Amino acid sequence: MDIPQIRAFLAVADELHFGRAAERLHMAQPPVSRSIQQLERDLGARLFERSTRRVTLTSVGEALVGPAREVLDALERVGTVARAAGLGEIGRVRLAYAGASSNVMVGQLARAVKQNHPGIQLELLSQNFAQPAMQRLVRGEIDIALGRWDHLPDTVRARVIAVEELVIAVPETHRLADRESVSIAELAGEHFVSLPRQTGSLLIDRLRHMTREAGFTADIVQDAPDSWTVMSLVSAEVGCSLTLSSVIDSIADPHLRFLRLSDPVEPVLLRMAWRADSDDRALHAVLRLSEGVLPTPSG
Repeated sequence: MDIPQIRAFLAVADELHFGRAAERLHMAQPPVSRSIQQLERDLGARLFERSTRRVTLTSVGEALVGPAREVLDALERVGTVARAAGLGEIGRVRLAYAGASSNVMVGQLARAVKQNHPGIQLELLSQNFAQPAMQRLVRGEIDIALGRWDHLPDTVRARVIAVEELVIAVPETHRLADRESVSIAELAGEHFVSLPRQTGSLLIDRLRHMTREAGFTADIVQDAPDSWTVMSLVSAEVGCSLTLSSVIDSIADPHLRFLRLSDPVEPVLLRMAWRADSDDRALHAVLRLSEGVLPTPSG
């Protein structure tokens, strides 16, 4: 059995007509018929029942269709990977990000890499918060980091991929749940749920700064390892939380309400960062692709 025989077999199996199969293959009909006859001799079984009116698959023919398609699909994948390797677009790119606030964008990028660069394996590492992810990037343990940083090391390059607003998450039973917006001062005396301090989350620093400016200290009664858990605790009425507008799209909980901040607050910039000295071709292929999938917001 060879590849031309498999192609001829699948064309006839699809068309159930030798003439149409030959047209599809851009061949004359006799070579297609001879190819099928030779395949049947090689396998020792008839693949088609032929009459003057119709062509049908035998039970053996029907059983062969699936494996035959798998062979051609595998051949196509080999060709795609070989072409990617010739362009240097093959390898592994390790991307670190933090949970709920980035998972939608990471999913978009992962799908685009799979479609456009099948020779590149995009390894996704979640639960990597901003500062730990930056440290891993500088050490060369990862290739790309998504995070929110006020300052970047000189050895790192980055671009903005999203501009996010700070919002307050409260349970549906909260006294302010029916409001569209709230000021930080109105939250004095409230319990807060937060990510752990050691994650280096920009949200913790912003919360402490804003509450201090409003004349009180944030009463953080419980922390949680990720945004999904934080939001679950808010839903359970443990406290409210300062979070990002991007989290709203990732967490579907009917018991949560998200309130805009009426205070003048600087937006939060989500950046994609990579090492400036990296010449990895797979990395740069992903970076180029990301410019279309996750473009820098205008303005």
